[in-house]
Amino acid sequence: MTVYESDLPGVGKKHEVELDDGSRLVIVTHNTGKREVFRRESADSDSEKLFELTDKLARQVGTLLEGAYFQPVRSGDIQTHLSDDTLIEWVEVGDDSEVAGKTLGESNLRQVTGASVIAIEREDEIVTSPGGDSAVEAGDTLVVIGPREACRNLVDLVKGS
Repeated sequence: MTVYESDLPGVGKKHEVELDDGSRLVIVTHNTGKREVFRRESADSDSEKLFELTDKLARQVGTLLEGAYFQPVRSGDIQTHLSDDTLIEWVEVGDDSEVAGKTLGESNLRQVTGASVIAIEREDEIVTSPGGDSAVEAGDTLVVIGPREACRNLVDLVKGS
């Protein structure tokens, strides 16, 4: 996915997202917070306005689109950006992961990768703020937070081969 960003002096910012069919989704964020969403058939065509949102409503819709309230399909990796370099990621523990069958303390994930496990999802159970004695099992989903590179290191370690 390619995203183009441009300043609109006196207005705000414009982001264009290339869609799979070659069209573009255009989002204009006004300095007032208002968002306008357009669709362009191609890079050279005129835009068709789809809808407009207030700042508050755009943030609420964005949260829904991001999946903060509901994750319909659990894929291998889901990530949420908190800042330029800080992420929250959900990563499934692979069957052959070297951390499966160990506690968080035994695995030394935070010391080895620099990312912290803030929750463990296991079937219908969620362990929040897990301690060093919390077990990690194959099939668990670890919710981790940390700098981008630390999260990548943890994902590589936890997923297994």
